[in-house]
Amino acid sequence: MTYDVSGKGEALLLIPGLGGAASFWDDLVPLLTDNFKVITFDHRGTGRSERPAGSYSISRIARDAVEILQAENVDVANVVGHSTGGMVAQYIALDAPQVVKALVISGSWEKPDARFKAMFQARLAVLREAGPKAYQMLTHAIGFPSSFIEQNTSLLAKAVDQACEALSPVDVAASRIQMLLVDERSADLPKIKARTLVVGATDDALVPFYHSQNLAALIPGAQITVIDGAHFYPRVHPGRFASVVKQFLENAHDQRS
Repeated sequence: MTYDVSGKGEALLLIPGLGGAASFWDDLVPLLTDNFKVITFDHRGTGRSERPAGSYSISRIARDAVEILQAENVDVANVVGHSTGGMVAQYIALDAPQVVKALVISGSWEKPDARFKAMFQARLAVLREAGPKAYQMLTHAIGFPSSFIEQNTSLLAKAVDQACEALSPVDVAASRIQMLLVDERSADLPKIKARTLVVGATDDALVPFYHSQNLAALIPGAQITVIDGAHFYPRVHPGRFASVVKQFLENAHDQRS
């Protein structure tokens, strides 16, 4: 497992989505390091981490995250997860509640319903049959607002060019998609004790906002807030997302005090 640490203060673990790369948070991290010791990591099967063959699971990635905190001698951390990372954050809060000081679940879901399964089975088919570049282009088209795509053509073109490397081996990338179709703990969500903020976007076509509403309804005392910018709004509006996270964590700390 490869991870990065920067800043000082309370530990803040940022968990990326299905792409799995810590670089998802590159624009956000500098906005948080004045207040927090920020820890980011590449999921197993992605980025700079090893990519073993075989099945993948949310629970294994959650254990990886806890082991990273242990390696950094962090007893308790604020945990922020986006999309698949939000599902990982749920598992951490359920299986290792002692390490979670406060929880932010962003652009995520409570369980894979029929629409979700259709979306991700289609993405899996594109990956396998049309290849990584087509998969990456589709991800951009679904995940970003048109204005962001128009303003970041070079950046997104580079991601498409690098898709074969980023999604290699394809069997590993496919296994990571398949875990989303079966892994869920919706029945256990009422057991989460950590103070929780759920963030979602009403213009999210990949993981519609009703999933955020369902999460907030299932987790006791959870707050919910909206940020527009389609599914990848932490990249579209990093300043806004950082402000929401900081304000929630400050308020959560004040209420605990």
